[in-house]
Amino acid sequence: MKKKAYVDPVQMQSLLNKESWKIFQIMAEFVEGFEQLATISPSVSIFGSARTKPGHIHYQLAETLSYKLSEAGFSVVSGGGPGIMEAVNKGAYRGKSKSIGLNIKLPHEQQENPYQDIALNYRHFFSRKVMFVKYASAYVVMPGGFGTLDELAEVLTLIQTGKSRRFPIILMGRDFWQPLIDWFTNTMVEYGTISPNDLDLFQIIDDSDEVVESIFSFYERQGFEPSHDDVKKILEL
Repeated sequence: MKKKAYVDPVQMQSLLNKESWKIFQIMAEFVEGFEQLATISPSVSIFGSARTKPGHIHYQLAETLSYKLSEAGFSVVSGGGPGIMEAVNKGAYRGKSKSIGLNIKLPHEQQENPYQDIALNYRHFFSRKVMFVKYASAYVVMPGGFGTLDELAEVLTLIQTGKSRRFPIILMGRDFWQPLIDWFTNTMVEYGTISPNDLDLFQIIDDSDEVVESIFSFYERQGFEPSHDDVKKILEL
C-alpha cells in the first residue's frame, strides 16, 4: 500500500493564524528599535561571548574599551546579556555616553545585565541584527561563539555586497582570530570564494587606545556625516 503524507487542515489553519499574528510582533520590534535608537549616533556595536567571566582578560578589555569609547562620545551597543556583553555595558555605563543593550529572549544563558541606559528586548535574531548594524559607526568583535561569528559574518556580507555602508570592523584578540583569518586567506581566497580585497574589510587590533584611534582615523578621512549613498543604504537596511 502506497503511503501518503497527511496534514490535519484544522491544525494547519491554526498554525497559519499564529504565523500571521507573528508579523505584527516582528513589526513592533522594528518600530520600537527605530524609535529608541534613531538619536544614538555615533555608536559602536561590540560583540563577544556570553560565557566570559568577570576577571577574565577579555572581560576587562571589553569594559576598558567601552568606557573609553563612551568618554570619546560614542554610544556603545551590546547584546545586553552576560559575559562580554555585560562588560561592554558596564564600561559604557560609567562613561558619559549611552549604554545600550539589545537583549534576546532565549531558553537558556541570556539574562539581561543591569548596566543599560536603553534596554530593548527581541524574540527574533534577524530584527535584532538589523539594529546592530543600522546605527553602527563601527563594529568591534571580541572572542565569542557561534552567535559572535554570525554577527561578524552578517556585517561582512552586508558590506561586501554593498547593502551596507563601509565602516570599521575591528577584531580584538589576535590569538583567537588569527586561525580564522589564516583560513580566510589560505582556503577561501585560494578557492576563489572571496577576493583578496575582502580581507581589507576588517583589521585586528589588540590595544583599546588603538581601537579608538582607528575609528576616529577612519572618520577623519571621510567625516561622521554620512554621504547621500550612505544615507540611502542606512534607510534600506
